[in-house]
Formats: sequence, structure tokens, C-alpha cells
Amino acid sequence: MMDSPQYLFLDFEFTMPETKTNPNGFCPEIIEVGLVAVVDDQIIGQFSSYVKPLRFPQLTERCKSFLNITQEQIDSGMSFYELVSLLRQYDRERPTIVITWGGMDMKVLRENCRSAQVEFPFTGEHRDLAMEYKRFFGNKNQTALRKAVQEYGNEAVGKAHCALDDAFTAYTIFRLVENDKKYLAKTKPPTIGERIDLTQLRKKFAL
Repeated sequence: MMDSPQYLFLDFEFTMPETKTNPNGFCPEIIEVGLVAVVDDQIIGQFSSYVKPLRFPQLTERCKSFLNITQEQIDSGMSFYELVSLLRQYDRERPTIVITWGGMDMKVLRENCRSAQVEFPFTGEHRDLAMEYKRFFGNKNQTALRKAVQEYGNEAVGKAHCALDDAFTAYTIFRLVENDKKYLAKTKPPTIGERIDLTQLRKKFAL
């Protein structure tokens, strides 16, 4: 049904400065995108591509080493404008809920759109799955994506810091957490007799 919402599991990888001290004017830019589109619990599409940054096109050695990518891979990627057009197309096809692990992905996308002077591609809801996971389990700190799936006794998809693999891993966690929510919702509240030990209560009043 076209009325069914589309869940878009989205992950980006970003540029990194050579040192922790950012060079003048540096800002993170999207250099890889991975997404998984799901409707009615069925995967209807997936996409992966490198993305050419606009402001700082040359990757630092730190970035290439950390993400295990080459300058040539980035140079052959899609433009940022093509990425925004693609995301906007997903958003227009049906009501879309974007799901990311953490808030950084949407923050950088907004900043990159502002810098490139293009309209933000999404019009619907955004859900931070990492924050939902933290609240659901009552954790004090935010759990890393791959640690979260391991806490469920599952293995993460593919390799870390591969955008598409991380998008699939986020989808895996989403299904696990949603199933737990449904299970808890179906659990009947305890009766007054289950909450109170009536035997001990009777003894107390018999004294």
C-alpha cells in the first residue's frame, strides 16, 4: 500500500582533519552514503556510493587510514548535488521516516546543504535510534552501533565504517528493539494478588 510509511535507514561517513585541531574553516563533509529502504518490514531498496566533498576535496591521511578508503574512490563518487537529489527522490516517493544511529548524520547533512545552498531533502520525521536504544535500556551513555547489536547476541553486518553495512546494522537493531517493545506492550499488568504476597498479609492482620 502506498500509504505505508517508508523507513529509510541512513548512514554517512565524513571527512576528517589531519589533527584534532581543525584547520581554519574546516567542516565535516559527506564522502560516503549507505541507505536501506524498508516498507512493511520488507527491504524495497538499497544504495551505496562515495561522494565528492565540495569544500575540502583532498582527503587527509588520517581520514583515508581511519575509513580505509582512497582518494581515487572519492574522486570517482557522485557529487553532493546528486546525493541530495537522490535523497529527495526517496522522500517524495512516499511518507518517509529517516532513521540514523546518532544525530551526527542529519546535522552534517543540514550543514552541507546550507554550505552548498541547496534545500534539505527530507520533509518528514527523523528518529535517532541510538537515543531510543539508550532510553529503552536506561543506559547512562550512548552505545556504539556495533556494540549495541552485539549486546543483543547478534553480529554486525560487514565491516565498521562502511556506510551501507552500518545502515544494515542499524536496521537489524531497529527490528530487535521494535520486537522487544511489542513484547512488552503485550505483557499483561500483574494483578493485585501477584503484586502482594497475600499469605504474609493475612499473617500480619491475624496478629
